[in-house]
Amino acid sequence: MTATSTAAVVYALMSLITFVAYYTDKRAARLGRLRTPEATLHVLELLGGWPGALLAQRLIRHKNAKVGYQVVFWLIVAVHIAGWVATARHWS
Repeated sequence: MTATSTAAVVYALMSLITFVAYYTDKRAARLGRLRTPEATLHVLELLGGWPGALLAQRLIRHKNAKVGYQVVFWLIVAVHIAGWVATARHWS
């Protein structure tokens, strides 16, 4: 497996895990149950689950209106994009 395909698998798996974490947290919020800490959601995003987080924010409308959360989320996305740009420049 190439590095690119490995990265794609990691992003897909982490996105699925993160989407489920968002869904579980949204459900817990509605039911008044124990919530997933925001720091945990951010770690999942940082580990490659940010596409799943973005999808969850749009589809289930969770964590999409909280400004402080969104600032950290978009910084994580920027870190990922910067990493891919740096990698592409290094290998080109």
